[in-house]
Amino acid sequence: MCQNAVGNQRNDMANAASGMAVHDECKLKFLELKAKRTFRYIIFKIEEKQKEVIVEKVGEPTQSHEDFAADLPAAECRYAVFDYDFVTAENCQKSRIFFIAWSPDTARVRNKMIYASSKDRFKRELDGIQVELQATDPTEMDLDVFKSRAN
Repeated sequence: MCQNAVGNQRNDMANAASGMAVHDECKLKFLELKAKRTFRYIIFKIEEKQKEVIVEKVGEPTQSHEDFAADLPAAECRYAVFDYDFVTAENCQKSRIFFIAWSPDTARVRNKMIYASSKDRFKRELDGIQVELQATDPTEMDLDVFKSRAN
């Protein structure tokens, strides 16, 4: 009983530190992606009025990296996770879960600051991230970047 109270208190303190809550759906969808591979990617958005990170969009397993890139807004920040499949030099099928902090140059400064200050706290909620990318334009998260960072 005591342990739960301490754990909840710790989460509340983390929420207070960044000022941002994380909607339960974020964690549930991530677990589905990680364990069941139900999605290719998930795009998360900060709802500024509610001060909460929510799921904005999910990509079906059949969707591609191009679909993912097209779903990110050109002038607004987002967090995303992408389940990247690849084949190793030894011809083994593997997968890596990427966390992408999308912060385009064209986004408003306030938008960038809110996402930057909440990123580490949000990322801690998603247990199982294997690779992190920071991207300010599409070339910083293209397929070649994923390939080079996956190994």
